[in-house]
Amino acid sequence: MSKVKCLNPIAACGMELLPNDYQVVEELADADVVLVRSASMHELELPDTCKAIARAGAGVNNIPLDKCAEQGIVVFNTPGANANGVKEIVIAGLLLASRDLIGGYNWVQENKGDPELAKSVEKKKSAFAGNEILGKKLGVIGLGAIGAKVANVAVRLGMDVYGYDPYVSVDAAWNLSRQVKHISNVEDIYKECDYITIHVPAMDSTKGMLNQDAFDKMKDGVKILNFARDILVKDEDIKAALSSGKVSCYVTDFPNSAIAGVQGVITLPHLGASTEESEDNCAVMAVRQIVDYIDNGNIKNSVNYPACDMGVCTNAARVAINHKNIPDMLTRFTGVFASKGINISDMISKSKGDWAYSMLDVSEVISEEIVEALSQIEGVVKVRVIK
Repeated sequence: MSKVKCLNPIAACGMELLPNDYQVVEELADADVVLVRSASMHELELPDTCKAIARAGAGVNNIPLDKCAEQGIVVFNTPGANANGVKEIVIAGLLLASRDLIGGYNWVQENKGDPELAKSVEKKKSAFAGNEILGKKLGVIGLGAIGAKVANVAVRLGMDVYGYDPYVSVDAAWNLSRQVKHISNVEDIYKECDYITIHVPAMDSTKGMLNQDAFDKMKDGVKILNFARDILVKDEDIKAALSSGKVSCYVTDFPNSAIAGVQGVITLPHLGASTEESEDNCAVMAVRQIVDYIDNGNIKNSVNYPACDMGVCTNAARVAINHKNIPDMLTRFTGVFASKGINISDMISKSKGDWAYSMLDVSEVISEEIVEALSQIEGVVKVRVIK
């Protein structure tokens, strides 16, 4: 029986997909599998029994990826499952940046007791006038599941859309409107666009990428949207750009004490994927990926181990091995089976950075002796008999 620990509430439609031989447990120390949303795992002691962690969402900065890889724990995320929810709030952010809807709403609330409010409106509304987005230039940095959807909707709204992503996937490219102008240098987006929205993962290479140097290259009065990760934009630099007028509005889903309340900043409390539909989609995707990994050994959408799929095992047994990406590992694995006279009917081995994953289907049941022999090979961190 596989034991599942939920560090955050996971939507029931996902939990209902767990097979009958899966049990939800209270203690992390008992878990084979962990399901998580936003809870930080960096300080947690992960048990030796833990085989996989599934993040019901896209970002995984709350999970110690390197530590998990070293323990043979495969970390999954759910890219695209919340893309529509985030896309919709980005479009709302575009409108908030263009029309002073928040200022207008606040003025009405402040003057709701005025018996002449209806007349006052006509005198005061000009203070909240804005611009239309039709015909304006939008730069989308990052054309993954969310960025591509934002770009496509912006095209339909009549915007002139520029897209930048040197690593755009084939699937994303197929789903992207032909009217999106593909930009090979991000600085062209800085120079040309009236609005810029960023949709890249938080990595060392993207941390603080929207900084003073980037702002200096932008058009005066540019509007910036950040519904990806807070660390992509330097707080002090965006404040300076707002103060100078270089940036006229900054809409972000990541409030903190440095920017909350700053003139020109619209902060939302991380609502991007906070819809029932997004939470349901993420939960379903996370659970399906976990079950396929535990029951079949297959990996899809892992952030620390490679994608690897052999379908359902129809042979006598399947063994899965998490190991370092070093030469001659497959030779050593097959040597163990050969020494016992066991035929390998099918196998696959994939690598991702420093780590690799191999599955071997064999003609006989796997003994503890074979598991021990495989485990003793230098570079192997986890051996698991799937069947």
